[in-house]
Amino acid sequence: MSETKISRLPIYAVATTVLFKLLFLLTHYIQEDAFITWRVAQNLLDYGVIGFNGDTKISASTTHLYVFVSYFFNLIFGKEHFIEPLLIFNSILFTIGTLFLSNLVLKNPWHKAIFIFLLGILPPGIKISILGMEYGILFFLEMTLLYYGFHQQKKWAFIILPILILFTRIDTVIFLGIVFLVDLFWNKKIRWNYVLGGILGVLTTVAFNWFYFGELVNNTIVAKKLLYDHSFNFQQNLNYFIISFGNFWGMLKLPGNFNIITIVVLIFELVCFIYLIRQRDKRNYFLWMIFIFGWAKQLIFLSQKSLFDWYYWVPQLLLFVPVLIFVLEQKEKRNWWISSLAVFYILPMLAFQTVHSIATGNGEWNYRRTIGLFLNTYEKDKNQWILLEPAGYVPYFSGLKTIDEVGLVDKQIQAEAIKDKKHYWINTVEKRKPKYLLSYDNLFKGKDAEYYQIHYKLLKEFRVKDHLKSNNKILEKIYILKPSGTDYNLYERVRD
Repeated sequence: MSETKISRLPIYAVATTVLFKLLFLLTHYIQEDAFITWRVAQNLLDYGVIGFNGDTKISASTTHLYVFVSYFFNLIFGKEHFIEPLLIFNSILFTIGTLFLSNLVLKNPWHKAIFIFLLGILPPGIKISILGMEYGILFFLEMTLLYYGFHQQKKWAFIILPILILFTRIDTVIFLGIVFLVDLFWNKKIRWNYVLGGILGVLTTVAFNWFYFGELVNNTIVAKKLLYDHSFNFQQNLNYFIISFGNFWGMLKLPGNFNIITIVVLIFELVCFIYLIRQRDKRNYFLWMIFIFGWAKQLIFLSQKSLFDWYYWVPQLLLFVPVLIFVLEQKEKRNWWISSLAVFYILPMLAFQTVHSIATGNGEWNYRRTIGLFLNTYEKDKNQWILLEPAGYVPYFSGLKTIDEVGLVDKQIQAEAIKDKKHYWINTVEKRKPKYLLSYDNLFKGKDAEYYQIHYKLLKEFRVKDHLKSNNKILEKIYILKPSGTDYNLYERVRD
């Protein structure tokens, strides 16, 4: 193979990885919260307002930049056809991000190509690409900053990219801060153009929130803190951290609080990282950045009881980078090392993610989506309200105005939670009289059963077990092996 073709191997790897992951589009596994962002984008398209319920402004999505990107994809491809192009776009950006990362930590084109493909088919790489969240764009922007800013020394990167990164997610201040500290320690000087970019990024995001929504931080952050905040003592916090660590630190979740695979991989990641930085290579500059960020991000979010899987996707990948470098650069028995990594970790992880995507895709797309489609057909008046949780699939596909339990898309329910957190659901129902209630529970039993029996009727029951069948026996076995979803009861108001 000629030198020109060899040098292009990483580009070929990007294309191959993107094409390979297109197979996961067939699973229809799309994260619930993606539909919140997409409804906000469509609300902007229909009403000219960034909101969720018509002309009411609310930052119902955690990400501003991705709302605007989704808006343009809706505008170009239409509401019925934008999802697949957007998911492919996310996958391409993420994979280009892995290309930039490979250029920072590897020299051999073959190593870069293998690195790009293996990193891309790990569970977080697949989820970032295919689940519809903003992390494909975010990973691309972060790696672009490291490559063009701190590697290529492009001044524009220090100014523009922090603004875009913070406008995508405000919690990226952790990433930007870690990069700043490592750079300061490494070069013994302050990079003032980067500081300016960070300041402009914070000011842009905060100013947008304040002047458009009248708030300093996104409503989603305020709502989650209000509903999920608990007063724990030290021992309770420690126990909660240990439980969360077993479920969110590693790529593979197992039943129970103790996950031996996570512990083993974590130790191997540390060993590989220490081995690499002892070589005193120039790339250590970037290894320190991504590794400290990975630890810092996970520790901060775990300590804050942030129990959402997507917060940990990027750190999980970045912490695994030293393992891939260590294996790829082995001088002796390299093929054995690569084969062992593939057989004992990469392929099992890929198999796990495939089963998980198929099962969860069935639970979300083939089950939860049908609730929204049923309501879309049943209720023609889209000004009617529904109270439910969560606010993704059902509101998106039903088109109904929505009150969610957490208050991501509706601020009035937050006010009820502040007044009386224990009874905020029933108080909201009594005051606002939503036409539909979608609940995990049987509302005709329990403390407020009499009120519900008088004012509502059970319209339809939705059960997970009714969606575990398939003409394909392999798919059916996967559905039964890992049933995904929650049973719901749908109620309709019959009197005021």
